[in-house]
Amino acid sequence: MVQPLEVDAAIVGSGQAAPSLAVALAQRGERVVLIEGAEVGGTCVNNGCTPTKTLRKSARVAHMARRAAEFGVHVGAVEVDFAAAMDRMQLRVDAARGSLESWIAGERHITLLRAWGSFVGRSGDWFELLAGEQPVRAKRVYLNTGTRAFIPSIPGLDAVAHLDNVSLLKLRERPRHLVVIGGSYIGLEMGQIFRRLGCEVTVIETGSRITSREDAEVSACIASFLAEEGITVLAGAPVTRADKAGEGIVLQVGERRVEGSHLLVATGRLPNTERLNLDAVGVEKDARGFVPTNGRLETNVPGIWALGDINKRGAFTHTSYHDHEIVLANHDGGHRSADDRIMAYAMFTDPPLGRVGMSEAEARASGKRILEAAFDMKDVSRAKEESETAGLVKLLVDADTDRFVGAAMVGIHADEIIQVISHFMATGASWRVMKEALPIHPTVAEFLPTILGRLRPLDMLAA
Repeated sequence: MVQPLEVDAAIVGSGQAAPSLAVALAQRGERVVLIEGAEVGGTCVNNGCTPTKTLRKSARVAHMARRAAEFGVHVGAVEVDFAAAMDRMQLRVDAARGSLESWIAGERHITLLRAWGSFVGRSGDWFELLAGEQPVRAKRVYLNTGTRAFIPSIPGLDAVAHLDNVSLLKLRERPRHLVVIGGSYIGLEMGQIFRRLGCEVTVIETGSRITSREDAEVSACIASFLAEEGITVLAGAPVTRADKAGEGIVLQVGERRVEGSHLLVATGRLPNTERLNLDAVGVEKDARGFVPTNGRLETNVPGIWALGDINKRGAFTHTSYHDHEIVLANHDGGHRSADDRIMAYAMFTDPPLGRVGMSEAEARASGKRILEAAFDMKDVSRAKEESETAGLVKLLVDADTDRFVGAAMVGIHADEIIQVISHFMATGASWRVMKEALPIHPTVAEFLPTILGRLRPLDMLAA
């Protein structure tokens, strides 16, 4: 009989909250077990941020090489070695995961169990779990199991070879024509990357427009630069059937037939909670399997926390990592809450989208007196000097408090610059402070004070 492993803290899943939480608890002298049934590092390290941003760089180099003549540089024909680009990506993933594993292994109070974890029940003050065949007894449990691709019920799809965000990155032979179902962040990022690596790409969005959670002009801006690169975007019609077509696939999209060599399904995410046996300890979940928490990230069961994507408080690496900081601060007597954070994120198309706080549509619905200022990237000097003029900036301010309530940027360095607004919002300072601050020239961010000088009441602008 296998003896139970008794610990202070069991962490199930090794996404972005887990390793740092495990190390921090271990360095406090606690006994910690980290349970992982797949790869250490979760989505971000293995098939999310690390590989896709590495591959994005290869795609951008190819794109800029094709544009070289615009800058007075002649390079001749540009050839992409698709397999080499994918292998470069995998080397970066392996290095990142290896570094993480070494870090965890260096902490003597952490035991890493490579198995799927699940609850068995309770015994007094202990939570009882199984990690494969190994029983575990823990005083506290943290769930950080992440999400996986949601595959919609499309007639014929189950009989057609299709890719998700994981299997797409296993390819070493370049697709002739990649068809993407889903016009949101994963679909658009990967569609643009594969287009730049030499594939024909068609993106299908069943809603009325891509990036539907963004304002219409933001979506239009993104659609425009994708079209300029030769990406076909079809929006507003459902995919009603999928079939094989020789060695490829064919989709019925409204009245159109769309054929391709490969199919990527990027239509949302599902939580990895079905293996956890949450009912054994009474942890509540919603109809889709997500685990609700309070602002301290506590579930309905005292002693169990849900971190990262599964708590529906942000499907991002940075929100997962922030979750672990909140938990640690509160363990140390603090009073931090996820309810207080202002959501910020980026979509890593090129140019990228950066968003924080409210969109214009949300601001209009808020009932607040809102001021808005907008500016086109084509009027930003640094963008013109770099020949990177696609995009726009929108800033939203509460007229009664003088505080920012949101901002959206599409354009050069937008993923970095949006954090100027995000961090400023965290201070609660007046927008007037930013307007009067000294900027650096020539930069994109130097235009923020200029843009703020254009603030106008939102209710005077067309909806």
